[in-house]
Amino acid sequence: MFKKLVGITSALTLTLGLAACGGTETSSDSEGATKSVGEQVDYKIIGIDPGAGIMNLTINDVLPGYELDEWEVVEGSGSAMAAALKKAYDKEEPIIVTGWSPHWKFASYDLKYLEDPKGIYGGAEDVNTIVRQGLKEDHPDAYKLLDQFQWEPEHIETVMNLIQEGSEPAEAAAQWASENEELVSTWTEGVNEVDGEELTLLYVAWDDVIASSHVAENALESVGYDVKLVQVDAGPMWAGVADGSGDALVGAWLPTTHADYYAEYEGKFEDLGANLTGTKLGLVVPAYMDVDSIEDLK
Repeated sequence: MFKKLVGITSALTLTLGLAACGGTETSSDSEGATKSVGEQVDYKIIGIDPGAGIMNLTINDVLPGYELDEWEVVEGSGSAMAAALKKAYDKEEPIIVTGWSPHWKFASYDLKYLEDPKGIYGGAEDVNTIVRQGLKEDHPDAYKLLDQFQWEPEHIETVMNLIQEGSEPAEAAAQWASENEELVSTWTEGVNEVDGEELTLLYVAWDDVIASSHVAENALESVGYDVKLVQVDAGPMWAGVADGSGDALVGAWLPTTHADYYAEYEGKFEDLGANLTGTKLGLVVPAYMDVDSIEDLK
């Protein structure tokens, strides 16, 4: 249960408390201590964009799978979820959010995933690079660079933290690239320079995808491409690559988050495989909350 600190009014009790406990103690009689986790958060899980894979999975599989009939997943956006988390965390209030890694929130706050004993959220996901059909023939060097674009969670989290701390995404990407020239050189190995050929990268406004898309843009521009970044929702992002209005995306979360879009447009794009591995999905709470498993939400 989420516990509130209570003051000790008696001077004698305060003296004894300081001697025995180092100056503070928690009360099992506090208002929050008698409430269930559900009551503390009004049976609400703070979610992100409607239609996102983690939202569909939480609403359609996790809630019924754990018999959480009273619970509601609040639709919003990644930024709205992060703002709600920050507000609650700063006040040490209870909150449950849909979460994924990599994400800057794990570097900024002391958080934990709730255990998923039924395994409904599945194992680690990959983030794949998806390109339109014909890109290899039209822009072979861009295709080669995107095919060689691979990095680790700690790399993307560094870029995300720079953005969270106030850097513009393009500035954060440029700083990271200048500090990681050896890795970037593996992406551009064997890639010929071009003279202003135009490319369009589509991306969703998720912190990790913003970071990865700007880093990919930086790498492509370093070999002479004129890159246009277009922010859209997940559905239009996939549709754009499928119909050729967009050249590529580097933020395809698979096999779960974007599974519906992958199935809908399969055969109309080329999957270049994972550019990042070791991701995770689930329900996330501040570490100060006394709850460890999704089963505890009943």
